[in-house]
Amino acid sequence: MAKTKTDILALAKELKIKFIRLQFSDILGVVKNVAIPIKQLPKALDNEIMFDGSAIEGYARVEESDMNLRPDLDTFAVFPWCDPEMREARLICDVYYPNGQPFVGDPRYVLKKVLQEAESLGYSVMAGPEFEFFLFPLDEYGRATPAFTDKASYFDMAPVDSGEMARRDIVVTLEEMGFEVEASHHENAPGQHEIGFKYDHALCSADRVATAKFVAKTIARRHGLVASFMPKPIFNAAGSGMHTHLSLVDHDGSNLFYDPNEQYQLSKTALYFIGGLLRHAPGYTAITNPLVNSYKRLITGYEAPVHISWSAHNRSALVRVPASRKANTRIELRSPDPSCNPYLAFAAIIKAGLDGITNSIEPPPSLSQNVYLMSEEERKRLDIASLPASLQEAIECLKQDEVIKSVLGDHILTFFLRAKMQDWNEYTRQVHQWEIDKYLEV
Repeated sequence: MAKTKTDILALAKELKIKFIRLQFSDILGVVKNVAIPIKQLPKALDNEIMFDGSAIEGYARVEESDMNLRPDLDTFAVFPWCDPEMREARLICDVYYPNGQPFVGDPRYVLKKVLQEAESLGYSVMAGPEFEFFLFPLDEYGRATPAFTDKASYFDMAPVDSGEMARRDIVVTLEEMGFEVEASHHENAPGQHEIGFKYDHALCSADRVATAKFVAKTIARRHGLVASFMPKPIFNAAGSGMHTHLSLVDHDGSNLFYDPNEQYQLSKTALYFIGGLLRHAPGYTAITNPLVNSYKRLITGYEAPVHISWSAHNRSALVRVPASRKANTRIELRSPDPSCNPYLAFAAIIKAGLDGITNSIEPPPSLSQNVYLMSEEERKRLDIASLPASLQEAIECLKQDEVIKSVLGDHILTFFLRAKMQDWNEYTRQVHQWEIDKYLEV
């Protein structure tokens, strides 16, 4: 049930909240906040809190810097780790211009626009991310070190999994904040972990990813560790992904991807959605995989997707269809990684799928064979293209995809491209340790 202002004020009083953090996301996905004392909560609930948008990179210029925070009342949650005498809660906010118009540079607004488009077509979008990350130790100066904290692999337990206690506390904290965690376990690489959230409305799922990142970092620090969302921090080890499950339901909650009379029991709507995901994969990859380092995960040999294909059977494809059917019918996009801005990533991939439905984009046949084991000639014969191999290539693909550019809007697109090209140019000018080791004595 949706919360009201009266509900929030009563909860804050009952829980003896002292401070409220009004949270929002910048364009790169970093959670920001304005902290207010509890006496200012009524003002916040009346949408009267302003902040300096020019202080946030990519938001507003100095001459138009006043921005307005409008809390989403359903996102109220208490921070369980706070001192009971100084208890804090948070509200996730949408960002508005002073004139009452939504701010076009707010990533949450971008996602809400796409979800409104889906609603206009009769669809509600459901999403479920699989959230992977590494736990690394801190050195004597409190800095992260990319060292193994264990020698564990899939589903191992303590004492092999030395990060299990930290992961457990992260899960407990998320549950105390209202999350429904379906599973958590050690992942493939040493020091790597996964937390799976309940499948839910796409906006709620994006909020959960944004929240889970800073919760994981906060709790990990309390264990002398750092939670890292870098996609590929360790050479010759698996990288971290954020496999994202998606489906469409109608206004009665019926799954629109399921059709018992079609091949694979997938409806035409599901197939067209897959067709859109495949058609626009090169264009949205810069959004779902936004770091230079992201492309060191998207290589053969570590179960990350490399080629643009789909399968009703195996995990080597970019888009996989899990075995569950009827109400649980869904597709899994395997390329996103946890460094992405979840609002922009979900917006881009949902827009791609909707474009597939609107334009009846037929996907190619489902691949039953392992695409990793195919020769280049076989892939060429089957017209299987590859994802961008670098951030620079992904940026160029984004520039050419009018559908994905349209969902971002000019404001976010301009800043995002500038920031990502700056990253790429800095990276290409660096002298890396590999070069020193390889060439110093040549």
